[in-house]
Amino acid sequence: MDVHVDGGYPSTVMRSKIYRGEIVILSPTAATKALVAHAAALTEAAFAPHDPRLAHKHFTVAECVEILTQLKPHFIHHPETQLLLRDVLGAYGCDPGRTYQDVPRLRVAFPSDFLTAGIAYAHHPHRDTWYSAPKSQINWWLPIYPFLPEQGMAFHPQYWNRKIVNDSEQFNYYRWNAEGRKNAAKETGVDTRYQPRAQEALNLEPQICFVTPPGGTIVFSAAQLHSTIPNVTDTARWSIDFRTVDIGDVAEDIGAPIDDSLCTGTSLRDFKRMADFAPMPEEIAKAFDSGSLSAGVTVFRPDPHADQSETVA
Repeated sequence: MDVHVDGGYPSTVMRSKIYRGEIVILSPTAATKALVAHAAALTEAAFAPHDPRLAHKHFTVAECVEILTQLKPHFIHHPETQLLLRDVLGAYGCDPGRTYQDVPRLRVAFPSDFLTAGIAYAHHPHRDTWYSAPKSQINWWLPIYPFLPEQGMAFHPQYWNRKIVNDSEQFNYYRWNAEGRKNAAKETGVDTRYQPRAQEALNLEPQICFVTPPGGTIVFSAAQLHSTIPNVTDTARWSIDFRTVDIGDVAEDIGAPIDDSLCTGTSLRDFKRMADFAPMPEEIAKAFDSGSLSAGVTVFRPDPHADQSETVA
């Protein structure tokens, strides 16, 4: 797996590299620092007077879930959040007329003996494409505070060019919108929500973890096999992640070559045009529909006080 650090590539070149399984690491910019500062301010206010990285030392699991249930949607729907994300993408050279963005999510990985389910889910090895993501989806991940490899996200590139036997045929995105996402806060022990998994033994070594400073960004394909590294430190890791698609690549069905997903439904309706936040054209999203539209809800409309959990580490 090739890794590119601050290559200065045009967006078209960067996307083509990511579609080949390569990973791009980008240094912090003024825009990412502003997004991180915004997230940190909201998080620190929610857990005041305690450091959010040490919240598990001061609050019970139930209390942390209650705070997160308010904090995470507050970050997502805050009027500044979407604008700050647009600034981030603009600084990285994304075309505002072609790039469609979803909402950024606030994530926390508590020490592995505290809370690893539901609203703070520690993700098993997975591809986002098993969760109805398009093969042209690009994932962006950045930490809010400094972190260690033991708190990070692992990549398993040995599976980039190999199909994995999995049970994603049981996953329907519209049913997930109707049931799985809204129930995240109820899962505080073992997460009982159905999520696609490999159905063969995986050799996850060597696994690769990239460590960036706050606001430094890891950019990778939705088809990369990745997972949450069990946090064996005594501090929580806080991060932001979001996703983009290029509408031209979507329309031409360009993206990662590996396709071992069997899921139904599509997440394309979650994306809005960077320039003006116009929705994904229905005729494009419809072309990727599979299964019944009546299985659940095509676009998740959260209660303003409910979590909007997703499926990336």
